[in-house]
Amino acid sequence: MNELQVAKSAITQSRIVESQLDIDSTLALGEILLKVDKFGFSANNVTYAAAGDQLGYWQFFPPSDNASGSWGIIPVWGFADVVASNAQGVATGERIFGYFPTSGYLKMQNIKVLDNRLVDGAEHRSKLPPGYNTYRRVETEAHYERSMDDSRMLLWPLYITSFCLWDSLRHNNWQGAQQVLVISASSKTSIGLAYALAADTDAPASIGLTSKKNQQWVKGLGLYDNTVNYDALEDIDASLPSVIVDMSGNSKLLADIHAHLGDNLAHCLNVGLTHWSASGSDTGIPEQKREFFFAPSHIQMRLKEWGAEEFDKKSSQFIYDAASKSADWMTIERLQGVEALAEIYTDVCDGKLTPERALVIDLS
Repeated sequence: MNELQVAKSAITQSRIVESQLDIDSTLALGEILLKVDKFGFSANNVTYAAAGDQLGYWQFFPPSDNASGSWGIIPVWGFADVVASNAQGVATGERIFGYFPTSGYLKMQNIKVLDNRLVDGAEHRSKLPPGYNTYRRVETEAHYERSMDDSRMLLWPLYITSFCLWDSLRHNNWQGAQQVLVISASSKTSIGLAYALAADTDAPASIGLTSKKNQQWVKGLGLYDNTVNYDALEDIDASLPSVIVDMSGNSKLLADIHAHLGDNLAHCLNVGLTHWSASGSDTGIPEQKREFFFAPSHIQMRLKEWGAEEFDKKSSQFIYDAASKSADWMTIERLQGVEALAEIYTDVCDGKLTPERALVIDLS
């Protein structure tokens, strides 16, 4: 059983290491052992690596053979099956959806068992965002279909962020903007946001910003009101109050857009790092006009205001609808084992995968 590890200080570097997890030992009370069946992998996971230290992503799954502390495991979303259990109410054979390591097994500790979900209570995860520690017991869901597993693990983690972005923008009256500029418009989280904006008759116009090579593809989606490439920022109407939703983290690009918009930049939501290697410089955007958007924080706010049932109802319906539409353009590519992922991993980091490609890593 191998695991894929990434160098924390140089995230394009990876290695395959034999896991030291003991899967044959007797489980302590409250422990279960999960065998990972498959998981999705995208630029979103590279964002986890790029923000690994700042947001604690390296803490979820301690890597094997890491005395130097220089290696980490990128979390992924996927499905696993319970192969051993010492937790009351959790049977072997049960299927689980949630957050997993790029490895074959996960041992969960101090499990909190609820009717439709499990919560990992491992000490090293106790201070991390609760949404990442919560696992869905999919067979308790009325409409669970195993045939939808691929779409769920590829798109649910992204489209839940898309939903939260749309909800936050609407909640804040679009920050007073008359247009929403979505940077890295070909990313799947951006496409999810575009679905939400297109379906909202009260939303401002949407402008998808993308590379010249992806411009026609993005335009062909028919979701954005306008599509502009990064080399033609003058095509953006600078006379309109604008809000930026930035999935790229490209500091120079943000600075250029800010210079073009001037005082008509109403607000900037920094979300992702698809251009992680171009991040870190000063954009010139005033502190009061920018914020880091962290979907788990928005979810916690809505859970308090709406309750879990209402939040699940609203977000799940959006995700289901958007995922169904995404079948028209998304092409799923299956890889066997973390070794195959290691071979293509650098290409994912460098943004070389075409936007319609979606990777599923099968460990069965």
